[in-house]
Amino acid sequence: MPQLVLGQLAKSIAGRDKGRFMIVIDVIDENYVYVVDGDLRKIEKPKKKKIKHLQLLNKKADFIAEKLTKKRKISNEEIKKALNELIDESPNTQSNQI
Repeated sequence: MPQLVLGQLAKSIAGRDKGRFMIVIDVIDENYVYVVDGDLRKIEKPKKKKIKHLQLLNKKADFIAEKLTKKRKISNEEIKKALNELIDESPNTQSNQI
């Protein structure tokens, strides 16, 4: 299993949002994280998600991670752009999200 990091790409494998790609923006504890997709789950209202309900992918949005680390504001557009870039370059991810 890939190491959990901020800005990481994750795919929901359970729940109403199953199959959607998201970006981890905060780690709450060893069981929960906050994820956003810039669309249904905006940065202002992130989704609290159990880590076991996510498939963590070995990709991360570096500029999002950097902004999170420096506590800078991130827009939903930046999240969407990062998701599109990460999904496009990933060979084993079907883009059933967009």
